[in-house]
Amino acid sequence: MRTNDGHDSVPAARQLAEFVREELEAPANDLARRTAAILDEAAAKGDAYRDDLARTVKAASHLQRLTAALAERRFDDAAGAADRQGEIRTIRHDLRTPITAILGYGELVAEEAGDNGDAWLGEALADTLGLANRLLTSVEKLSGFARNSGAAGLRAGDAAPASHDSSDETDDAKADGGSGAKRGEAARQPITGRILVVDDNPSMRDLIARRLKRHGHEVATCNSGESALEKSARGGFDLMMLDLLMPGIDGLEVLKRLRERPETQVLPVIVMSALDEVEAAVRCIEAGADDYLSKPLDETLLRARIGSSLERKFLRDREQETLRLLRAEQQRSDDLLHNILPVSVARRLRAGESAIADRFDEVTVLFCDLVGFTRLAADMPPAETLELLAGIFSRFDALADRNGLEKIKTIGDAYMVVGGIPDPIADSARRVVSMAAEMPAVVHGGAHGSMLDIRIGIHTGPAAAGIVGTKKFFYDVWGDTVNTASRLEASCEPGRIHASEATVAAAGGGFRFEPRGPVDLPGKGRMQTFYLKDA
Repeated sequence: MRTNDGHDSVPAARQLAEFVREELEAPANDLARRTAAILDEAAAKGDAYRDDLARTVKAASHLQRLTAALAERRFDDAAGAADRQGEIRTIRHDLRTPITAILGYGELVAEEAGDNGDAWLGEALADTLGLANRLLTSVEKLSGFARNSGAAGLRAGDAAPASHDSSDETDDAKADGGSGAKRGEAARQPITGRILVVDDNPSMRDLIARRLKRHGHEVATCNSGESALEKSARGGFDLMMLDLLMPGIDGLEVLKRLRERPETQVLPVIVMSALDEVEAAVRCIEAGADDYLSKPLDETLLRARIGSSLERKFLRDREQETLRLLRAEQQRSDDLLHNILPVSVARRLRAGESAIADRFDEVTVLFCDLVGFTRLAADMPPAETLELLAGIFSRFDALADRNGLEKIKTIGDAYMVVGGIPDPIADSARRVVSMAAEMPAVVHGGAHGSMLDIRIGIHTGPAAAGIVGTKKFFYDVWGDTVNTASRLEASCEPGRIHASEATVAAAGGGFRFEPRGPVDLPGKGRMQTFYLKDA
């Protein structure tokens, strides 16, 4: 019986069995013999390469057993497409793993042999690695049987490129613009970082780690998805090389969990797999992978993709650091602005208001003067004078904050605070008088307190406030209420708190005042004023 295209119709299972015997088992046996022979010859000349060559022999022996078992296997023509596809997928993965180990360790030894001048070993390995690459190509042809399509499927498989043969372009290389692009990427200045390699296969883990260390990277390893999540959560890594197929938590699940955690959300991840499948790559990219590489890892692509991922990561780090510095600078600017202006006024200024001036129906203004300070400061060094003033005024500031008041300014040893500006409050007089009652203790309890005293004047009434100036601007309050409070302070006896009748009425019954009697205030005439008792 013949097919429409003229080929003999042979059951797909039979074709697959023949393919395994001819294209896989025989080359695997040859590869096992060659690796053993190279190890024997190298061992006779010394121990320099013994460990890595022994690993190629171990991998080749494993491959030989796998292909022998496949040759004895009975493939079922009745298998459905999904079952056959899964079967072939598993076979391809299992065969690619030891071939990858042979190629990886063989290339490492070849590089070392070249560095050491052992040309004979490099030549022997070149033939062996060529055979391993051809065998890898044959493994890729198995995908033609996944559709249960026999010879037609095999021809489709023939078109699959050898993913590790340097004479062919891989799919990844084509995506990068071909071998010229690969050379261009490799020519970039090397970028190194701290990389976490995650693979349950000890040989693969060792191979990749050693390769990366030769590239100048700092490498840590782990053998499971659980360990990868634990180590990455502690931070300190610039990139993760993640195997896709692992027992327990597989690579895809690791990816999803990494992207859910704030501390690993932007950690670059390159997924590795012995399955060179577009669907697997797409799933990983959709789950948040930065790139996808097929095992065995192409040396040029490995360098290029890691370099590209690290470059993006470091650029992102620099961007985040720049943003952090900008935010810190903005915070310092805001803090400085808040030292000059009330918070609500600073907010209006940042919002674009250029002329800020407001009228308030009722505010309470307090002026305080340090009696004896001028005489004391005349005999003190400037630094000590500044320290004394700063100590007193910082405690005054704390009292203002606690009472919800706004410090307006200090002039020499004079201190001005207001209640009800810039945000109106109903009990501004009570709050200001409460602060005034505590101010004498601040002065007397500090350094040189016995040589200082205090005068305070308080008045309640309407006022205006706003930003004054365009360069060295400041927030100020003006109006008759301000002038009256200043006159009350100037006419106050040392050690007393001098309040107007309006302030006494607005403060409520929580304070005890005593009448001072009518007082002549400059510019105001005679006013009834009061002293706060027990202050």
